[in-house]
Amino acid sequence: MRLRNRPGAMEKLTAHPEYVIQQPETLKGKWRGNFNNDNPVHIEIGTGKGQFIIETAKQNPHVNFVGIELQTSVLLSVLEKQLEEELPNLLLLQADAANLQEYFEEGEVGRIYLNFSDPWPKNRHEKRRLTYKTFLTTYEKVLADDGEIIFKTDNQGLFEYSLVSFSEYGAKLEDVKLDLHHSDVEDNVMTEYEEKFSKKGNRIYRAIIGFEN
Repeated sequence: MRLRNRPGAMEKLTAHPEYVIQQPETLKGKWRGNFNNDNPVHIEIGTGKGQFIIETAKQNPHVNFVGIELQTSVLLSVLEKQLEEELPNLLLLQADAANLQEYFEEGEVGRIYLNFSDPWPKNRHEKRRLTYKTFLTTYEKVLADDGEIIFKTDNQGLFEYSLVSFSEYGAKLEDVKLDLHHSDVEDNVMTEYEEKFSKKGNRIYRAIIGFEN
């Protein structure tokens, strides 16, 4: 999800510390306390414009959500939605997924959402794919023992690559849908991208992944 650079995006993000975390490393191991409850913490890596995490947070008030996005202009779109909704269980973080262990303690996260990640189709860019083994190592460390990854994409090549990556890593493929929108799943929340491309007839793939304790 790429947007044109929006002038003043960073300034607008920093102007709302009630929703956009400025020093996430200070919250490592303390995210529940920052939400003032003991509810589980779920994160989305790559928020897009925020449709998914806003709606998911609305539907699950007893879960704490953290939306993580690297691009400031994209995250600003999420913040604008959050300023309208004022959801108490949603915080935003401008950060690189490779640095998750700097922000979350081992076992602190209950679920990770990877929605329509950049497929990085060229072989030389394999290490940038969010389902590459080094990312899986990071996810495993921050996830609780019963934690899981929910991965969705419309890119068949990325999905096939990811299934192999999960398997070779030793992760558990708990559920695989080769055509999500024509499956028995009833609680799927769509992203903007998913909505747009599924209307064009694109098949949506989904996998739920856990790790051996």
